[in-house]
Amino acid sequence: MNTNSNTYTVIYTTLVCVLVAAILAFVSQWLKPKQDANEKAETISQILTAAGFDQKAHWQEVGNAATLDFYKENLAEASLVNAQGETVGTLDKDKAVIYTPSELKVQNRGIKGGKDIQVPVYTFSNGVTVIPVYGAGLWGPVWGYLSFDENLDKLVGAYFDHESETPGLGGKIKDDPAFRAQFTGKSVDWTDAKPFDIVKGGAPAGKANAIDAITGATMTSKGLNEAIVNWLEAYKGYLQGKVQAKAAAEAALAAEAEAAAAEENAETTAE
Repeated sequence: MNTNSNTYTVIYTTLVCVLVAAILAFVSQWLKPKQDANEKAETISQILTAAGFDQKAHWQEVGNAATLDFYKENLAEASLVNAQGETVGTLDKDKAVIYTPSELKVQNRGIKGGKDIQVPVYTFSNGVTVIPVYGAGLWGPVWGYLSFDENLDKLVGAYFDHESETPGLGGKIKDDPAFRAQFTGKSVDWTDAKPFDIVKGGAPAGKANAIDAITGATMTSKGLNEAIVNWLEAYKGYLQGKVQAKAAAEAALAAEAEAAAAEENAETTAE
């Protein structure tokens, strides 16, 4: 074959492309288990950070295996709930089954589409419950985790990450501890137009369900806020249901105590 001909050039180029594509596909498949393991450990480290067990740097330092072991030892329950707040499934604790950001992306489409999807809830031995959020920042996806106290009526921590937000600006949702610290002690107000709000220019003093936006990162702050609001709506049935159930239980106990006290007083009077 004439090596200077167009036919030779086309055949040679095609063979090279096919060979390179085959090599890349093989390498991708070979590396996939390790990539999946890294993604799982990274996600778990973010969940544990939001739950208040330690700082993110600690989990990076101890490594994947120790992070997974700690998660399994301290996880009380990982469940799936629907829009009505009903528990409809569980995630295997022994296998540390979780929803990674790529899976949250799929769920986010369902939430925005108004579908009744099943969302994960992670409850730990320290009484903290963690839920994920996912949305769009300025340049790409943003996601993270909100943690609630045992009564599910107050936030005790948060952790966020992103794919490509601007360092020093939108990237502060991940890199600035002061931004994340604002979530601690805040609460969700279902009577407000926004149950939670990240406010440009500063949150009003005393507003329990609002924090300050990141200066110079309006679109990232807005995107994260929309993610939080959208996902809180998906968890509304669960969060409100737990709070209402606890209030009802406390009211019942108080009624029992009052009835017992009245009976004791009546017996004392009769004597």
